[in-house]
Amino acid sequence: MGNIGSTNVGESKQLLAEEVFHHIGRQIIDGTLAAGERIRDVDVAEELHVSRTPVREALQRLERLGMVTMYPSRYTEVTAVTPETIAQSLVFAGYQAGIAARLAVPQIMLAQREHVLALVNAMRAALEDGAGTSNARWAVFSYLGEHSGNAQHRTLIDDASMVLFRNLRDWGVPPSDRARMAQIYVDFGDAVRSGDGDGAERLVREMYYL
Repeated sequence: MGNIGSTNVGESKQLLAEEVFHHIGRQIIDGTLAAGERIRDVDVAEELHVSRTPVREALQRLERLGMVTMYPSRYTEVTAVTPETIAQSLVFAGYQAGIAARLAVPQIMLAQREHVLALVNAMRAALEDGAGTSNARWAVFSYLGEHSGNAQHRTLIDDASMVLFRNLRDWGVPPSDRARMAQIYVDFGDAVRSGDGDGAERLVREMYYL
């Protein structure tokens, strides 16, 4: 990543911290920063040519999401993804994706509906691929969230997207449950096609074992 710290007068400090947040988050997601690895704010600040303040703000935000643990005046450590972490993330993702479906499905236009159906087909095609399942589901439910008509819900999903993507990156539907899940996907597509928000929400929760 290039120099993101050559700020102009009046440039938002919040925007700068946001850029650092996404930079570090991407490194955690792609494994550049592995579980247990230490992050020193001074090193990140030097790498990105920024002051330590936006780095600390970004690390504090990542800590609130559970992606790092900060040890004041020492260092910050990348957390591990545990079975408990995955289970909690599935519950959160299932409820929030269900809300997105409930809000968006009844109101999206025909062209948007067709786009969602294409994404659902991609989700079905990725059923046997763990990483593919997470990516395909996120494509569906982030799109529905963007078209939910509820700004507060969109903000919540945006804030949580990075940690959900990281925690569920390697999760996949168990082989013994793939036939049932494939039918849920078909039924979900039918609910989207007919504009059935209640049915879509119920089926999303079944996808996430709720």
